[in-house]
Amino acid sequence: MNNRKRWFGLILTLIVCMIGVSSPFQHFAAIPSELRLFSGQQKHLNYDMPVHAKLSFNSEVMRVNGSLNNTVDVDLNKPISLDPLQSGQTKMTMKLFGSIPFKTVKVHVVPDLKVIPGGQTIGVKVKSAGIMVVGHHEVITGKDSKQSPGEQAEIKLGDLIVRINGTHINEVAKVSPIVEQAGKSGQLLQLSIKRNGQIVDKQLKPAFDVEDQAWRLGLYIRDSAAGVGTLTFYAPEQGVYGALGHVITDMDTQTAIEVEDGQVLQSSVTSINKSQHGEPGEKRAHFLKEGKILGNVVRNTPFGIFGKMKNVPTHGYDSKPLPVAFAEEVKEGPAEILTVIGGQKVEKFKIDIVHVTKQSSPATKGMVIKITDKRLIENTGGIVQGMSGSPIIQNGKLVGAVTHVFVNDPTSGYGCFIEWMLQDAGVLMKRTSPNLKAS
Repeated sequence: MNNRKRWFGLILTLIVCMIGVSSPFQHFAAIPSELRLFSGQQKHLNYDMPVHAKLSFNSEVMRVNGSLNNTVDVDLNKPISLDPLQSGQTKMTMKLFGSIPFKTVKVHVVPDLKVIPGGQTIGVKVKSAGIMVVGHHEVITGKDSKQSPGEQAEIKLGDLIVRINGTHINEVAKVSPIVEQAGKSGQLLQLSIKRNGQIVDKQLKPAFDVEDQAWRLGLYIRDSAAGVGTLTFYAPEQGVYGALGHVITDMDTQTAIEVEDGQVLQSSVTSINKSQHGEPGEKRAHFLKEGKILGNVVRNTPFGIFGKMKNVPTHGYDSKPLPVAFAEEVKEGPAEILTVIGGQKVEKFKIDIVHVTKQSSPATKGMVIKITDKRLIENTGGIVQGMSGSPIIQNGKLVGAVTHVFVNDPTSGYGCFIEWMLQDAGVLMKRTSPNLKAS
């Protein structure tokens, strides 16, 4: 009897394991609780389950398999086509064999969105919203006397000085006269500092540098930054763009620059320093003197820079707008990137998306990509600095942007989902449900 129970338990365990790894069970588990669709963009569902079901839904919001009715019988072993008609929400109720409750899927249809993919190398100039503190230095106040007023006042690297004596200031050139006046009169400077999103007030007494014969703060400061990157997309209907795919940081403190103003300019690649194992390369480019200003810089976020752009950028690979993909639509497999490796010519190169991270809210490093295009590897060694922001295209949709290179394998790197960039650009609404899970 005990042997029979033991064998029965073993067989039952094997059956459960077989069911768990079976294709139908896996496809059942893959059916999401919620779906997001762009109006006018047909979507196909493939569940490969050998059963029939009845689907109920609002036919004014979408159609299933072309039916005009609110209910339709479907074979779950065959592809199901969804045609979203207009913005709105509906519930798609699945009943097996027409009567057994099986699954309810919330469907969100949002307005159709298409953007023009970039790939152009751009010059970026940004002006910070204050004076960035990038270092301390000692002021020689006597023969054997040194001090750093800024350090003594507990001003830290990465601090942003936004006001001095109550006046907003964002230019280094305007600091020296204020410091000199305070030094000569023996007054304390009242500093308002932005630190980790909070305003901190500090007092600082300038020190006289006997060598330079000038009053000093004992701080290294900066008010702007410049560099090159890649345009990711241009949204013609909204007149906005997104670029870089990652935040612009100060080169000394590695803190994000809070942008007050900035410009995006035409740029041309002059040469490329190839990436090697352990040493990322870079694009060498210059701002075109005759080049016009393409747009401004309004925001600097973890997903890049964003602003207004008046005209369709020139030298694009294709000016035809492409549909975009939600984060949950991106799959592992072949894709392409658009980027420049010489002059201003945008070219298409093959890559593989080798890993996709399921993200239901904005986060960096959404995917791992690998360059497979031999010509790109020959010319660049893989991903190089200045390539960040290069649009990633999969199955005819813009899905993301290149963001970082792996130092020990420059043919590989990270990418971010285009959804998060579109949200920061203000052209795509944020998810209404924080519990929306990727399908």
